[in-house]
Amino acid sequence: MKIIGITGRSGSGKSAVSALYRQLGYTVADADLVARQVLEPGSPCLAKLAEAFGSDLLTPQGTVNRQLLADRAFRDEESTQRLVNITHPEIIARLLAAAQEAERRGEKLFFVDGAVIVGAPFEKHCDAIWLVSAPYEQSVARIRKRDGLTLRQARARLAAQLPVRALRKGAAREIRNDKDMEHLQRQALTALEQEKGGA
Repeated sequence: MKIIGITGRSGSGKSAVSALYRQLGYTVADADLVARQVLEPGSPCLAKLAEAFGSDLLTPQGTVNRQLLADRAFRDEESTQRLVNITHPEIIARLLAAAQEAERRGEKLFFVDGAVIVGAPFEKHCDAIWLVSAPYEQSVARIRKRDGLTLRQARARLAAQLPVRALRKGAAREIRNDKDMEHLQRQALTALEQEKGGA
């Protein structure tokens, strides 16, 4: 079985491609959802995070004060790396467990939808990475419509992400989302057929 990472910048249409593959019956794990789950009560990450960033991170209900964690974890590169070192092994373990489950079911392709795969620890577990890309202004417009952001906020979000050229370097295929939804879906289906055909 092949593990394929689907990545793309905000507003690229990555989620639409993942939704299409799910509709076709493929398993598509949501890496961003798993990243949120590893901060939920009962996760082995919580004690390590409290030790690294302060016991006041945990509320009396056993949940993480996410804003406090973000303030402390993203204040400098060293702190951010500490967060990655604590959370990513658990995220990867959960994604690989889901992949093993899919393989037991006889699936040939397992997709992982994630905004941060290229350059992240999970990249080495992918057999290939597919990039969903869109023109900059179209991405900005989609983000504003979807999240109700100002032009400045939408541009700031994109500026904080890896540039498309860096993502292209790590990608085996690129699905361009520069027209309508039908065109995007056709391209996503073509990529799938080529993969299944060994192209």
